[in-house]
Amino acid sequence: MNNSAKGIHNINMTPLIDVSLVLVVLLLLLTPLAFESGIGIEKNSEGEKLNKKVTDRKIIELEIVSDDSVIVDNRFVSRMALVSLLRPLISKTGDCGVVISCRGDVSHGAFVDVLDKSRRSGVSGISVMEK
Repeated sequence: MNNSAKGIHNINMTPLIDVSLVLVVLLLLLTPLAFESGIGIEKNSEGEKLNKKVTDRKIIELEIVSDDSVIVDNRFVSRMALVSLLRPLISKTGDCGVVISCRGDVSHGAFVDVLDKSRRSGVSGISVMEK
């Protein structure tokens, strides 16, 4: 008997390897998204408790004017100097919250950067206000 009459009886491993490599690549790409930090938003249905909390602490108002500048309590500040300005304000007043508003032409990245810098400064609560 010759080999051509017997046929090929080997398993083709190429599709199995291709699918496995695609799964590994997807796992490598999607893993960092699972560990990405988030911003918690609270919905409070009890208005009286919220009003008592707001009156007990100082509120710092932030308005994001452009990608590079922010108004902090009616003072223009560069976005890079935001943390160095917020930390003394927070340590002076103790428990305080931040209300952030943003103009329409500001990029999403600048907005998220201001949220992140506010949180790293030690702010106890962050609210976002629509302008």
